[in-house]
Amino acid sequence: MLWSFIISALTLGLLSSFHCVGMCGPFALALPFPNKTYWQKIGGILFYNLGRIMTYSLLGLFFGLIGRIVSLAGFQQYLSIALGLFILLYVILPYFHLQFPQLTFVSELTIWVQTLLGKLLRKPSFGKLLFIGMLNGLLPCGMVYFAVAGALATGSIGYGWLFMIVFGIGTVPLMALLSYFGFLINLRTRNFLKKLIPVALGLMAILLIFRGMNLGIPYLSPYLSGTSGNVITCH
Repeated sequence: MLWSFIISALTLGLLSSFHCVGMCGPFALALPFPNKTYWQKIGGILFYNLGRIMTYSLLGLFFGLIGRIVSLAGFQQYLSIALGLFILLYVILPYFHLQFPQLTFVSELTIWVQTLLGKLLRKPSFGKLLFIGMLNGLLPCGMVYFAVAGALATGSIGYGWLFMIVFGIGTVPLMALLSYFGFLINLRTRNFLKKLIPVALGLMAILLIFRGMNLGIPYLSPYLSGTSGNVITCH
């Protein structure tokens, strides 16, 4: 089951990076590198992406803890199905020209993060690049929400933490190339790759639903803790 989580997180991260180029690309292009030498620029890019992964890992710990509490309460099966249905709904609604309403606190968080980022971008230093990455990880993003849903569904603090770290690592290659070379993938290619995102989310949703159905199928739908059959526990 561990490898299924890792593969899901990495795939989601890789596909999310194409979404990130559109949403977070301007920040990556505007990174205030202290010096333009080769190694210092590489170091700055690593600091920035490390900051993002640190934030994702903290989110993984938090939501993994919530998932663990739900699991101990005996509701992990229902949580997995509910998360799968929520993701499917999110994928399907745009085809009916509908969207989820944005919560007020999300808008307020966005304004607060963007204000801090604006100040930090004017003052280059490696420490600030790390903090810029951490703040960037807090920017509201649908793909991060789905990664959080995956961490929550693990029902484990450790797996939730690992899921978000692997997700973050999956977003690094494209974002690092963007920061270093300062170019964007052409629109046609980005549009094609973005079409794969709903497919990946749909597969993730189906896997979550199957997992919650507790069918006893190895890797696809193993028995969850607190249910009948072979018990698999996540610590």
